[in-house]
Amino acid sequence: MLTHIAKTTLSLALALVLTVPVSAKDIPAPTGVPILTISGEIETTNDGDALVLDADTFAALGTVSIETSTIWTEGVNTFEGVSLKTLVDLVGAESGKLLASAINDYTVEIPVSDAVENGPIIAYRSNGEGMSVRDKGPLWIIYPYDQSADYRTEVIYSRSIWQLDRIEFVR
Repeated sequence: MLTHIAKTTLSLALALVLTVPVSAKDIPAPTGVPILTISGEIETTNDGDALVLDADTFAALGTVSIETSTIWTEGVNTFEGVSLKTLVDLVGAESGKLLASAINDYTVEIPVSDAVENGPIIAYRSNGEGMSVRDKGPLWIIYPYDQSADYRTEVIYSRSIWQLDRIEFVR
């Protein structure tokens, strides 16, 4: 049984670990429920040939936010998540495409070249709240639609997959 001081110390240590972005060599196997499985031609793995992330490990990759309107929501919303560029860099993908798949097996193809600074994110929060499956979660690829007309095209909208649970990198 942990004492109050031990619990507080453990909580503080965990909070510190989860607020510092992890590097490719530091990604542990998930201890919680996996929310994203990444496979294919990747350099970083933690579960056989795949990189499996639970919610805490995913958030520890580094959170960014986008304020944008979408064609699926009302008004401007704030989305928080991991930059697609961060994820692509983490797994060592320099070219090719990623096949992003949803819980219902719907899959979209996204070129690795979409993963740019201040570009799309894999959102796990909308307006400060976690996203349920009913609300397009737990993960949704969001582009900064209001940033440029280039992000407001049918092609980009088709890449904005929600209920994302796996990504496969192919060359």
